[in-house]
Amino acid sequence: MSIESQRLDTDDYEALFLTDTPMFDTRAPIEFKKGAFPYVQSLPLMTDIERAKVGTSYKRDGQEAAIKLGHRLVSGDTKDERMALWIDFVKQNPNGYLYCFRGGLRSHTTQAWLKEAGYDYPLVKGGYKAMRRFLIDRLDSICEYATNSERQEKFYIVAGQTGAAKTDLLLKFDNTIDLEGLANHRGSAFGKRAAGQPSQIDFENSLSINFLRQHHKAPNCPILLEDESHLIGRCALPEKLRTAMHASPIIVVEADLEARVEHSFRNYILQKLAEWEAFCAPGSNRVSLEGKLVDRELSAFELFAQELQKSMFNIRKRLGGVRHQELTTMLDNALEAHKNGDNSLHREWIRVLLREYYDPQYDYLLAKRKERIIFRGSAAEVEAYIQALSAA
Repeated sequence: MSIESQRLDTDDYEALFLTDTPMFDTRAPIEFKKGAFPYVQSLPLMTDIERAKVGTSYKRDGQEAAIKLGHRLVSGDTKDERMALWIDFVKQNPNGYLYCFRGGLRSHTTQAWLKEAGYDYPLVKGGYKAMRRFLIDRLDSICEYATNSERQEKFYIVAGQTGAAKTDLLLKFDNTIDLEGLANHRGSAFGKRAAGQPSQIDFENSLSINFLRQHHKAPNCPILLEDESHLIGRCALPEKLRTAMHASPIIVVEADLEARVEHSFRNYILQKLAEWEAFCAPGSNRVSLEGKLVDRELSAFELFAQELQKSMFNIRKRLGGVRHQELTTMLDNALEAHKNGDNSLHREWIRVLLREYYDPQYDYLLAKRKERIIFRGSAAEVEAYIQALSAA
């Protein structure tokens, strides 16, 4: 059954991202792995090896020879197998598009082969490169727009000591961009998650799409962001976004130490272990977002314990030798007790770490930005303030 599509090739990148338009990417797997868009399927014209051979031929013998080599490499059963995957995508997504890196030879070849098989399927003009450039430019313009003092649509930064449940509060609001969620990291030295993090380019693409959608949905509504350093794990915030955040008003969530200990215990112990258990569940391939294979010989608890110990080791210089050794001993004792069924000892090292490491660091950094603080209060008070702010 053929698809008689009259749709034209497009360069309306905004519409593609705002409507979650189905797309398949004909670039080689190595290109897709370096950076792609959310929900796009990788259906390459050539494998990494085939692409490398064609590239070598192009440099040595010119375009015509490279094209001929490409057609020889992707022919017969190989071509049939790839065509079957493309056709299956086209049938399931009749309103979709295909693209390559620049909207050039690979996407046009794929499009031509599909048309020969009876499937008239449009491509994205300019390909991946043009769409990525669009997202970078749009995020930059939204950041510049938000820092204009005459605009209603501003960024508001929600800050607070570690464990103040800032993310939980922010996720109650539709006008939040969840930076930590997009980076798949909780932000602190202990914030790594079992599945790992997206590539920097994937993070930036997802980030830009979220800002684009929020801006389109409510162009005059403030955008809420959690207070972050320039790095969330290993994902770096784009420069224009950092600049805009550094100029934005701050709302501070306050919580007492014991409440923050409990919140940290739930997130960094109970939830972290649950994530490792899900990641290592029977049937899981144990491959992280970075494409790394996690040791199959280790149990979920062993991986969870290793991650906590590594995080503690990573901050040893900032803790100082004596304090680091004390906290390491407390962590090791807590892990041993946890292994035997008692997880309560984790609260002890968490309490010390918050009080003696995170709190002084937070107080110092917030004091340097005190002139930007426009409100501070409990979670309930901040929630009410944000609701009024968003409704204004």
